[in-house]
Amino acid sequence: MSEAQIVHRRLVQSLYKRSLKTAQDWYIDTNLFRRKAVELRMQFDANKNLRQPRQIASAIQEAERQLTELRHPDPYIAPTAVGGSKFERNVHPDTAEPAVHH
Repeated sequence: MSEAQIVHRRLVQSLYKRSLKTAQDWYIDTNLFRRKAVELRMQFDANKNLRQPRQIASAIQEAERQLTELRHPDPYIAPTAVGGSKFERNVHPDTAEPAVHH
């Protein structure tokens, strides 16, 4: 596999992953999200066998446009992730240096 093919594969994988994350922002319910995930996979599989560079570039550009257009204004953030409601709620004390009490 050439380096260009590896770069292209990573680009498509990244686009697919970002598409799933965007869909998850809109479809919190697991059943609804799963349906949307299957639809997304079908869209990506439909373009799987494109060989012409212009067609490939057009498909990627269209997917990026849709991704930008469908971006959620208030994306879902896991509670324990950075920016989540529980992030660093119970921070463990630093055990490298003993606490000095006066």
